[in-house]
Amino acid sequence: MQPARTERAAHGDLPRARPPRPSSRPNGQWKIDGTTPLNANEEWKQVDDGLAVRERIEQTYSKGGFASIDPTDLHGRFRVWGLYTQRKPGIDGGRTATLEPHELEDEFFMLRVRIDGGQLTTEQLRVIAGISTEFGRDTADLTDRQNIQLHWIEVESMPEIWRRLEAVGLGTTEACGDVPRVILGSPVAGIAADELIDPTPQIDEIQGRFIGDPSLSNLPRKFKSAITGHPSQDVVHEINDVAFVAIEHPELGVGYDLWVGGGLSTAPRLGERLGAFVAPDQVGDVWHGVAQIFRDYGYRRLRNKARLKFLLAEWGTEKFRQVLQDEYLGFALPDGPAAPKPATPGDHVGVHRQRDGRFYIGVTPIVGRVSGPVLAELADVLEAHGSTRLRTTPHQKLVILDVQEDRVASLVTELDRLGLQSRPSLIRRGTIACTGIEFCKLAIVETKGYATNAVLALEERLDGLDLPHPISLHVNGCPNSCARIQTADIGLKGQLITTDAGEQVPGYQVHLGGGLASQDRDEAGLGRTVRGLKVAADGIADYAERVVRRFIADRDAASDETFAQWAHRADEEALQ
Repeated sequence: MQPARTERAAHGDLPRARPPRPSSRPNGQWKIDGTTPLNANEEWKQVDDGLAVRERIEQTYSKGGFASIDPTDLHGRFRVWGLYTQRKPGIDGGRTATLEPHELEDEFFMLRVRIDGGQLTTEQLRVIAGISTEFGRDTADLTDRQNIQLHWIEVESMPEIWRRLEAVGLGTTEACGDVPRVILGSPVAGIAADELIDPTPQIDEIQGRFIGDPSLSNLPRKFKSAITGHPSQDVVHEINDVAFVAIEHPELGVGYDLWVGGGLSTAPRLGERLGAFVAPDQVGDVWHGVAQIFRDYGYRRLRNKARLKFLLAEWGTEKFRQVLQDEYLGFALPDGPAAPKPATPGDHVGVHRQRDGRFYIGVTPIVGRVSGPVLAELADVLEAHGSTRLRTTPHQKLVILDVQEDRVASLVTELDRLGLQSRPSLIRRGTIACTGIEFCKLAIVETKGYATNAVLALEERLDGLDLPHPISLHVNGCPNSCARIQTADIGLKGQLITTDAGEQVPGYQVHLGGGLASQDRDEAGLGRTVRGLKVAADGIADYAERVVRRFIADRDAASDETFAQWAHRADEEALQ
């Protein structure tokens, strides 16, 4: 879809949507309209908190099986514990919007393991691998929220799965639902030589103080957070509800630049700077203040208007900052500078020296797909090379930490054998895909398989082509943008398309020229759409090859023009 018309932001360089027209009906803002529920979803959230359903899962549903689950728990409260029913096999995308949830769903679950900051040990990795193998038919996907998702999980297995996860410090608390989701953190926190500040203490504080807190477990919608201390700005901060980006204040030292109100889906909007400097010891309170603003003032009447970005669009940054300071903090935040443009990519792929002289290695599985056996073998390989730590990333990748220099070459070879490349092609490096129709009830089109086939084909077809930058290719199975299609060089949104012969087939609408600060962009921006530009699901490689070759032929090499810059200036004929 085309982005909303924009005006310049008050405290930064990013465009923002014009404020919506005030509604003549109450929006369900608790501090303005009261807490009386205005829709069925808000009613069940008030009847019983989602956190309470765990006891029923353990004591009742795991013993009685799928048929014993109360429908409201199944389709609502289960999400707070990281559980969604997955799609029943064999239902094509044309029926996604016509069937009821119970007709689409299987008696198995997707389980999202919450990994704040992406920080894992090999012991934890081995536990996830074991759960995948024993309970999830070997499935495991790295998400672009630093989580790991498993499939084919039965409710009967959940007590044992929780026991295993929690024994090693992992869990699924508030991994989904209208709650504070996982906190994105820099994958190189605490180890990068060029890091400004290690955000791990701030992530740990938020996680310890507020995750599982009943006062924040009924928000209007999901609430996404990100914190980075690295100059590559590696946590896609522009599309989170609240984000903290490390900066050095000329008088106050190193702290964070505060962003709010980002989000994609069907109404994409980039976050905005509040122009406020947050000291490290203030991050927890500021995060809490923003979360409470969302709880108290967020729109609850309509689900499609219930994200923080819509409130920011109405209020603007000046009012938002004032309310934060006056009603929730009780003190004023000092003004602060914007962070400089990143000089390095934020995916951390490749071999890099740590501040302690050892090395970290960023690796790329194709479109985030791994498996229980691969994760188990990865844990063994890392330990055999002297490493016990790794990180997931917001780009469906892994970063291996603490490798001695004389073990790097051997480890890179072993990682390649596992399909985890530290020297991937620029196409493989830049491609991510959502779950797609294979498991997701919202999807219209398959994603992982089509994206994988496209990567393999493009690696062969574009071999030897001098690409000046990675080309990001994001493939999404529906309009909800879990794979961040509006922020990719080439973003593909799943839908049914009509062929010249009049036949409906799976395909994608094309978005071109999006990108974030961590993706070699002068300025974050949303991709453009070209009216009528769609590709068949099995034609991704053909289209991507054609448009990439046209970019190489037309780009202004003298100015080192990027694909995104070219895509926004090119005429429609060049983008076909």
